[in-house]
Amino acid sequence: MAEREKHLLAGLDDRHRGFSRIAEIEPQEGGCTASFRYERMVIVGPLSGTAEKALADLVLMLHERGYTELRTRVTFRGERYLGSQEAWVEYPDIPQRSQPPQGVLGMLRTLWRSRSTRS
Repeated sequence: MAEREKHLLAGLDDRHRGFSRIAEIEPQEGGCTASFRYERMVIVGPLSGTAEKALADLVLMLHERGYTELRTRVTFRGERYLGSQEAWVEYPDIPQRSQPPQGVLGMLRTLWRSRSTRS
């Protein structure tokens, strides 16, 4: 079974605030899972075959929530502290889908824009 790992996960949250928190990789029967706590949110990724895949799945879940400029660096492997010895792994942002209009005013603006472009 793989060793437990802790990774420093850094980037910008969904409100464009910088953050740096620990993501934990837990060995499980048949693979491992990655978990992340930020403010009141706790995310646990799906069971993956490797620590790298578990971390990539967790990053994808954060990207889908609007987190950007994400990168990770392993800081603990088992009981061994690695500090800043390991290199950062950068994760490219996924293209963001356009958000639906907010409220009645947003819907009216969208209607107004679509009518003015037809004229």
